[in-house]
Amino acid sequence: MKPETRYAKSGDVHIAYQVTGDGPADLVLVPGFVSHLDADWDNPVRARLLRRVASFCRLIRFDKRGTGLSDRTRIPTLEQRMDDVRAVMDAVGSEKATLFGISDGGPMSILFAATYPERTVGLALFGSYARRVRAPDHPHGMTREAWSAFVERLEREWGGPVAIEIFSPGSAADAVRRVLFADYFRQAASPGAAVEIMRMNGDIDVRAVLPAVRVPTLVLHRRDDRLVEVAQGRYLAAHVAGARFCELPGDDHTWSTPEGGERIVDELEEFVTGTRHAVEADRVLATVLFADIVGSTERAAAIGDREWRDLLEAHRAMVRRRLVEFRGREVDTAGDGFLASFDGPGRAVRCAVSLVEDARRLALDLRVGLHTGECELTEDKLAGLTLHIGARVAAQARPGEVLVSRTARDLVSGSGLRFEDRGTSVLKGVPGDWPLFAVAG
Repeated sequence: MKPETRYAKSGDVHIAYQVTGDGPADLVLVPGFVSHLDADWDNPVRARLLRRVASFCRLIRFDKRGTGLSDRTRIPTLEQRMDDVRAVMDAVGSEKATLFGISDGGPMSILFAATYPERTVGLALFGSYARRVRAPDHPHGMTREAWSAFVERLEREWGGPVAIEIFSPGSAADAVRRVLFADYFRQAASPGAAVEIMRMNGDIDVRAVLPAVRVPTLVLHRRDDRLVEVAQGRYLAAHVAGARFCELPGDDHTWSTPEGGERIVDELEEFVTGTRHAVEADRVLATVLFADIVGSTERAAAIGDREWRDLLEAHRAMVRRRLVEFRGREVDTAGDGFLASFDGPGRAVRCAVSLVEDARRLALDLRVGLHTGECELTEDKLAGLTLHIGARVAAQARPGEVLVSRTARDLVSGSGLRFEDRGTSVLKGVPGDWPLFAVAG
């Protein structure tokens, strides 16, 4: 469930905020470039990381004015952004908090910590900087010309996965992540707001403020960050008294990535609480759903690559809407296939039936297989024999058929769902004979 969105009044502007968790310490997440409180929860990786942060503190998040769910006013100055944070803290009754400034949220967090040390427990910065562009006495960051060209590109390509290879190189080759990336930016800001933010960020320079920061400070930066070079993080740590610098592997500027997000939360938890809880593999009972399109190669050859790509995207959009409807979680995609998990087998079966019907409206035949069993859960990944069995069940399904294992069928007894016996099958690589059942009707 998404947390309730509420609004704090900062002057005449309404600032949207959400509070998650009830830990003993407050942490205010100060977003970078653009943000959208609700859309954060639609991304499974970001949602998982936010829930983990909220497990050890009271997590306070907001959309800065001009973006997300806050009033779409003119883009604020650093001083106005600082006032917005103070207004949100007042609204939630937070007297003191650790500030977690991400990228462009870093300079404002620095200014807040220096201005309101009595309200700042600590300062954590990720992928941030003191000055955005180079200067004769600051040989770090892009040149003014390169920055202007980058901003022009954002305006020109806004709406698609613009500059994903710079913001999040680890996602650039993944079709699903590209869609999520573009969707998030579109929801978070208009192209005009995005450009205004970036132009303003190009003028940021808080170097003179750094010596005035007297709170515990942690600077996190990925070694090969393509948008904000690691030297800018090192500069921050070197000029804030007592700051600790933590250099992380990777080249993503986005903090909430499957490849490195957990490490950032590890460091953040230790900074806030003084202890770190290692993320251990857990085991959960889940129903896994495998779906793939029958005859996809032949269909693609018949209609051509471009039309096939459009058709596949339409199908994926339908699948994702059904996953939301039936509380499923997208685990992986490969080619024209989908892997999802559910915490209830009944919802999984009904979702599968809906997916088959949706595919038919696109003149596609879908085969779907389901199995319920214990899965190993590590970070945002599922693993274990249950997944192999689910994939093998799907391979046995006929076009337009939803096939389930006996375990899944038995667990929905009394639900009103009807099944037809398909006999027993040998599942490749899985020992024993497996009774399988097709959903009827």
